[in-house]
Order: sequence, then structure tokens, then C-alpha cells
Amino acid sequence: MTRFTAASFNVKNLIGAEQEYYKFEKYTVEEHAWKKDWLADQLLSLDADIVGFQEIFDKRALQDVVDESNDRADELNAAAIPGRSKSYRKKAIFRKLKTEAYRGASLAFAPNANDGEPGQRRPGVAILSRLGFVGEPEIIQEITPVLEIPFGMMGGGGAAGDGGLFRLNRLSRPILKVKIPVGNKVITVFNCHLKSKLGEYPKQADGSLPPEVDLTRYDPVGRAMGSLKAAVRRMAEAWVLREAIVAELTRGNPVMVMGDFNDGEHAVSSEIIAGERPFKNYAWMRRHDAEGPNDRYTKEEAVEIKDAVEAVMLHSCERLFVQRSTRDLIYTAAFGGTFESIDQIYLSRHFVEGEDQIGEMEYFSVLNDHLTDGSHAEAPYNKLASDHGQIMAHLQVWDD
Repeated sequence: MTRFTAASFNVKNLIGAEQEYYKFEKYTVEEHAWKKDWLADQLLSLDADIVGFQEIFDKRALQDVVDESNDRADELNAAAIPGRSKSYRKKAIFRKLKTEAYRGASLAFAPNANDGEPGQRRPGVAILSRLGFVGEPEIIQEITPVLEIPFGMMGGGGAAGDGGLFRLNRLSRPILKVKIPVGNKVITVFNCHLKSKLGEYPKQADGSLPPEVDLTRYDPVGRAMGSLKAAVRRMAEAWVLREAIVAELTRGNPVMVMGDFNDGEHAVSSEIIAGERPFKNYAWMRRHDAEGPNDRYTKEEAVEIKDAVEAVMLHSCERLFVQRSTRDLIYTAAFGGTFESIDQIYLSRHFVEGEDQIGEMEYFSVLNDHLTDGSHAEAPYNKLASDHGQIMAHLQVWDD
């Protein structure tokens, strides 16, 4: 049996000092040092074997955080672990105190194809793995051919017609796909950061600012349209990820999906990623090709349908943990009095149930003590660190 941990960590705009990432936004040398210090400590506290990072502008800045975490791990071990000359060096209590560093770990970075000049930067994602990678990491961002989502006209009987079309040629941020060896198994891991809830307000044809951003002339309908655009894009990105997940599951590969979904577990975008939940029984349902009122699926067909749905369904680590707990205290974001989980880790059925099960989740952790509501007096410095909580699944893979 091999035990391992996997975490998702939105670092909130990691870039070097004095580099403008968004317009007028940059870290002073002091602010960057503060942020690097906090991130290194948080990474040390997580001590995860696999970490999916979001909002990485610069791979070098992330490597600096990892290096700082390594140095601190060495200092802790030097103070806590007895030397070989000590007669009690093999006692389990001291082995438990050891902090694992990330020296020799593999780091994959997916830069954002939308990245621009200073002030117009766009962040990417990364995965850090103590277990290494199998093969080369894969980046999913450019959609070729362009994804076209047609809508039919609404009408009696679902009449066909031109109800419009949504096109997607590129994701707002890349999806990073890697294969990681765990014990004698290989797990496909996806790290994503879907489109945020911030509204989309394209510039005018003449290049001027869109009127919706002028809050002195507040346009509630225009801003609602911006939110609609963001939501449609986020759901389309979720479908792109879902397609890649199903391709891996169809090949029989165990799958883990982590990242900043920018939506809760029950949002449509999250449900697209996770897949449909099956009904208890399909035998009561009228057939899709019914020729009469009593044409229903047979019991045998009902079992086949349920198995087909479950075979490609993902399971939320948070939900698996809450089902075993007496209280739900999990949240990864706080703003305007709302505490919610928008960072997720999902597992394929290989970790939950079925003949192809290879392991299970043992525990689930969330580091969110640093989170404060956006109006709280401490918010500026806490948000300099990260405005997301970090989540971690404790898993095991069984030996054959």
C-alpha cells in the first residue's frame, strides 16, 4: 500500500518583485518578500506529495518559493531529527517529526497563451510532484478545431432552427495534464483554473473602455450581461475539461482533477466536470424511443445505464469527507459575508468503488485560517498571501 497526499493551492498572483502584472498592480520588494515567506511556510505546512498551483505568472517565482520551503525543511529536520550517533534514532516519534522537502521533485508549468505585456499579464498553472511524472506534461488551452456550441430554436416539440451559436477558440487559462506514478499505478492528474465570475466587458470598436466599467453611471443590465458571458465561458471550459477526463476514463486510467473551479460543487460548471449522477433505477422511466405510454427501460437496460453513468462519474473529495463527518466546516473563499468552497479535488471511481478500484481517500484537510472577509481590517495583508484556502486529500493506493 502506498500513501500519498494531493493538494490544490491558488497562490494569488505569484510574480517577482516590481513587475506589473495587472494595470498598476505589482509587488514592492518588501511585499514580495512577505508573500514568498508566507507561501513557503504554507507549502511546508501542506507537505503534500502532489501540489496543483493556480495563478502563477512566472515559473521562476514559484521555484523560489519551493527552494525557500526546502531550506526551511532542512532547518526543521536539523533541529528535530536525532543524528545517527544517537541510540534512539530509530524511534517512530522522531520519524514522524521529519519534514519532507521537494528537492528532486518535478515541476511542470503551463504558461497562459493569453499572457501579454506588463500590465496585461495573465497567469498560468503548475504542478509540483515528489513522485515525478510519466511522459511529458500536456497543456490544453488552444481549441482546434474551434468549439462551436449551437442552440436550437425554442418551439413546440423541440423544433429545429437557428437559435444562435457560441464559439470558443481558447480557454481563459490553461489546463495542465500530467501522469504521476503512485506505487505500481499511474494516475492522470488535471489542474485547472476556470473563468472567474468577474463579468466580461469587451472594449468598444474604437478601443474605448466599455460603458459597464464606469460605476459612476452604473448599468445593472449591462453588468448582468457581463456575468452571463463569464458564466457561459466557464461552463464551456468545464466541458473541454470534461471531454479530456472522459477520454482518460475510457482508456481505463484513474483520474484526479484539482484546481480553482470558481464555482461551488453544485454549480452547473462543476456538475459538467464531475458528470451526471445516476438515478437509483431507470426501469420506471419511459424509453427515449417509446411508441406507447408503457414503453419503459427493462431491468437489464436500467443496470447497464446506471453502470455507464457511474463509470465516468467523478467524486468530490470534500463531499466524501463531509459524508464521514459530523459537521461541514469547509470553505476556501470568503467575500461579502459569503463563505464557500470554489477550490476542488475530484476523484474517479477508482478511489471510491467498483471492480476497478485501486485505492481510497482516507482524510481531507483544508488550511483556511488565513482567510478573512474582504471588508475585514486584516484583509489587505491576508489577501497579499492568498485569498483562497488550500485543500488536500490524503489517499492510498493498494498494491496488486
